[in-house]
This record gives sequence, C-alpha cells and structure tokens, in this order.
Amino acid sequence: MHIIDIIEHKRDRRALTDEEIAFFVRGVADRSIHDYQISALLMAVCINGMNDDETACLTYEMAHTGEVIDLSFADGMVVDKHSSGGVGDKTTLVAAPMAAACGLKVAKMSGRGLGFSGGTLDKLESIPGFNVAPPRGEFERFVREDGIAVIGQTTEIAPVDRILYALRDVTGTVASIPLIASSIMSKKLAVLSDAIVLDVKAGSGAFMKTPADAIELAAKMEAIGRLNGRKTIAAVTNMDEPLGRAVGNALEVTEAVDTLRGCGPADFTELCYVIASLMLVAGGITDGTGDARARLKRSIENGDALQKFRRMVINQGGDVSAIDDTSLLPEARHILPVPADRDGFVAAIMTENIGRAALAAGAGRFAHDDKIDYAAGITVNKKVGDAVKSGEPLGWIHADYTDKAEAARALMAASYKISDRLPDKRPPAVHAVIDERGADVYRTI
Repeated sequence: MHIIDIIEHKRDRRALTDEEIAFFVRGVADRSIHDYQISALLMAVCINGMNDDETACLTYEMAHTGEVIDLSFADGMVVDKHSSGGVGDKTTLVAAPMAAACGLKVAKMSGRGLGFSGGTLDKLESIPGFNVAPPRGEFERFVREDGIAVIGQTTEIAPVDRILYALRDVTGTVASIPLIASSIMSKKLAVLSDAIVLDVKAGSGAFMKTPADAIELAAKMEAIGRLNGRKTIAAVTNMDEPLGRAVGNALEVTEAVDTLRGCGPADFTELCYVIASLMLVAGGITDGTGDARARLKRSIENGDALQKFRRMVINQGGDVSAIDDTSLLPEARHILPVPADRDGFVAAIMTENIGRAALAAGAGRFAHDDKIDYAAGITVNKKVGDAVKSGEPLGWIHADYTDKAEAARALMAASYKISDRLPDKRPPAVHAVIDERGADVYRTI
C-alpha cells in the first residue's frame, strides 16, 4: 500500500477502505508520510468529501493513536457532553451537575478557550484554587463517589488531530465537514463514555453560520458516534445572540450559580434543560425528555444540582465560599456602560463581535500561552427583540484597564443593529435534534 494510491483514490471520488484510512493515520502518527502528501489527501477530502463509514473509520483511527481513557471504573452509565463553542456558553457548568443530581455519571474532559469562544476549563479556573488536572486516581474517585468531575484534556489524547489541524489551518482545508467532525469526535471517542450528547451551535457567534450547515455537521458527528458503538444525540442550538447575559469567565460562573439556584436568564436556563434532558435520555436514566425535564426541575428546586456543583468544586480544590458568595470571585476594577445611540428595537446582534469585545477586555486568548484576566468580560443588557432608548446601556464592559475597556466598548457598540420595528421573529433556541432516527425539528422535548 502506498500513500500516492490513496491520494489518487480520493482524488477520483472513490471511497477509501478501512485499511487505507488506517495506513494513512498510522503514517501521520509516525511521520512516515510527508506533510505535502498529508495535505494533498486533506484537500482531496475537502473537495470530494467522505461518506459516514469513511469518516467513522478515520475518527476511530485518530482516537486510537493516543491515550484512551477507560471509564469502566464509574460503575454506571457515563455520558459525555460537548459544545462546538459559542459566546457566553457556560452550559456544562449547569447541565452537568443537573444530570449528575439525577443519577447520571458525568466524567468530562474539557478544553481551554482560544479567540472569542471561551473554554470550560478557564471558567472553572476563575474559581480560586480549582484544579483541572487532579491525579487520575482522584478523578476516578470523584466520579465514583459523587458522579461528577470536569478535567482538562491531556496532550496524549488524539495527537494525530493536532498534526492534521495544523496542516488544515495552512492549506485552506479547515471548512470540511468530515474533517471538522472527525477532529471533534476523535477526542470524544478517546474517552470511553457510554453515550455522547453534542451541542452544535449555529449563528453569528458560531463556526457554523447557518442552521443547515450546523445540522449537516451534527448529523455527521452523530453517525461517527453511532457507527463506533456510542449512543449519540446532537442538538443544533441558536448562537445568533450571546447565551444568557454573562460573557467572561468569573461572570459566567456567577451566572451558572444563579441558574443552579433557579434564577438564571430564561434562554440559558432553557438550553440547560434541553442538554441535560438529552444527557438523561442518552444515559438511560429516563425514556423520554418530558420525564427528564421533571426530574431536572426537582434537582434545581430541592438544591441537589447546586450541591453537585459545590461538591465538584470542593473535590477539585476550589474555594467553595466563592460559590456560596459569588462576590468573592474575581471582579474587574472598571465597569463601563455601552450606551445605545438611538431609540428602537434590537433587530440583530453580531455575536462574534461580542465575543471579540470580551477578548479585547482581557477575557480570552489571542495565542495559546496568553494569560487570561478572569474578571474581564461583558454583561449583556439588551437581547434581540428588546426595546431600547437612546443612552440606555446595551451592556457593560468589565476590565482592569481603561484602554482595554474602551476598545471592548467600541466593539460591543458596533455589534448591535437597532431598528424602528420589532424583528419579525426571534430564532428558536433549538433548530433540530439528531439521533439514530435522523434529524427532526425540536418539538419533542
């Protein structure tokens, strides 16, 4: 077998065999295939695509070139949850403890943020003392005894993905559904959970800008999971405005705690119920999402979900007093309003620019080794459809330095489109749910 033959097969629109895909991935891993040959095959895939069987095989091989995390110690169904990333997306901080409070085991490996999309680990590390890298034995004990732990991905997880992504980034092959899906799912398959729930964002603050594109990606990822023996459910959710009100690490932790107390923003609370419901269904805790929602509602009302979050913080070395009193979390020295320049209604928000404003304030990274200001970020005051008066705050910038605050304020002000009329309709919170039966509009939850 030779890499040139494999490149030619995909160039000629032929489906690659499992043996050809395994040969390719092993060659990437041991560097026996040259970068220019890897890039040629990536371009052929980008142009001609891959069917579900090819993509599932590629993902499996990528997942098994590095460390594989065995979760059989958990003594119960383990469900992993993944989000494709968005502005203000703190869903794991709420959905995971809600699901754990209902009897599900949640052993999640998360990543850090880069650019305008925040990372779960960075949010958790805004809690003083929180350790995202406990010893493996401690991690296993937390999951066994308390049903929840969120830790960082190791560099040994799916190492081939880093090689492929670096080449995709410089060869114009990032925007390929099979390559995007295999990149995401290789890390999911490397963690041997029983089921996977995916939250695939669509809109101006997401990588996939339209619901149709996001549904295509979600369907491909569902097929990868299913063909690799994992129960997989994907929800395609709205990212045409920030999720909730808080954008920025400590601000988002505060909003997550408020939501666990039953007083979070309506849109964010709803999404947490959706994702946690799908987690309970995927994990076999309930047969349907109606019963799941009732159980989750009880976990909020009786305080069990908040106690699961507190338990996770204590287990992983965090200062739980900052959860009991969120004013103890990092706070910015400067809070500047972003005034509206006219009366009207919020017709649209360029959500990616809101994320970039939070980044300018210091809440994210431009490069992997940048330091984050955990107090920095944005509080959103006006969402799509809201009435606004001239001079009324669209939101507030939180920053330690006035130059950063002013840069962020300009970006946020330019992110709002204000019109004389109410928008015709708000986008739905959930565009579709995809499982082994295919894609369906969101009407069963």
